[in-house]
Amino acid sequence: MNSAPDPILAWALALIQTLLFIAAAPLLAGWVRRVKCHMQNRAAPPLLQPYRDLTKLFRKDVVLAENASWLFRAAPYVVFGAFVLAASVVPLVAAHLPSAAIADMIVLVGFFALARFFLALAGMDIGTAFGGMGASREMTVASLAEPAMLMAVFTMAMIASTTNLSVVIEHNLHAGLVLRPSLLFALLALAMVAVAETGRIPVDNPATHLELTMIHEAMILEYSARHLALIEWASQIKLMIYAVLIANIFFPWGIAEAFTAAALAWGVVAISAKLTLIAMLLVVWETVMAKMRLFRVPQFLGFAFLLALLGMLTHVILETGA
Repeated sequence: MNSAPDPILAWALALIQTLLFIAAAPLLAGWVRRVKCHMQNRAAPPLLQPYRDLTKLFRKDVVLAENASWLFRAAPYVVFGAFVLAASVVPLVAAHLPSAAIADMIVLVGFFALARFFLALAGMDIGTAFGGMGASREMTVASLAEPAMLMAVFTMAMIASTTNLSVVIEHNLHAGLVLRPSLLFALLALAMVAVAETGRIPVDNPATHLELTMIHEAMILEYSARHLALIEWASQIKLMIYAVLIANIFFPWGIAEAFTAAALAWGVVAISAKLTLIAMLLVVWETVMAKMRLFRVPQFLGFAFLLALLGMLTHVILETGA
């Protein structure tokens, strides 16, 4: 049975988990960058370099275009706030916090869509060619990635009979090591969507500065200082959200179900180990893959949708009657 903690303590733990989520996101990005440099036999930056970059940007003065509207100024705060809210509903260390009541996978997709919508509008607000091109490409990728993600979400929801993240995690945790083809298809589909949504290779290259191939970076070319820092931080939080979703939904072992010091400490160790492994797998994927051309991105995401659909059909045909 799960222990029932004091409500104040439970909300305090939920707040601490959210703050830990936000604070650790640049660390995950720094680990990915460092491991990737080692694998490519390049000089690696310090592990804490993303924190230094964010600090430097927050200290700079904002430079705005003359025709920038209130939307351009407000978009970084809306994007950052949307991903902070998304992080607050994703179970990181413990699964039964008070925020679990609103930890719905459909709500999570809504937060992602809200951030994407405002970022695309901000990219078109100034009227530059690259901003509009990046916004157009971003919405094209989103129109293909969201159906695949929703299909993967529906597959997991049908298995656990709910879209609540905490309940899905608890269901998979208590099911034990059961090889479900539907979960395997959903995992592959969600991983491919995560690669596309976070702007990783082969869909996009977060380190590129070639305007003709940029997607995400083209939308934020006009941002500087704290506005750029908030957008970069939000992108790091988004990467960590997808990594935590994959780690805790499909490999939920170690997540705390009781609010004891030992269970919470073990939960921190478990999620740290899983995120470290997922980051290394991402680095291997990006090292062996080359960036694909833009016209091949729909094929990539179409295959992700097909995998998610196969996961749902596999569950309905092979597993429902079991």
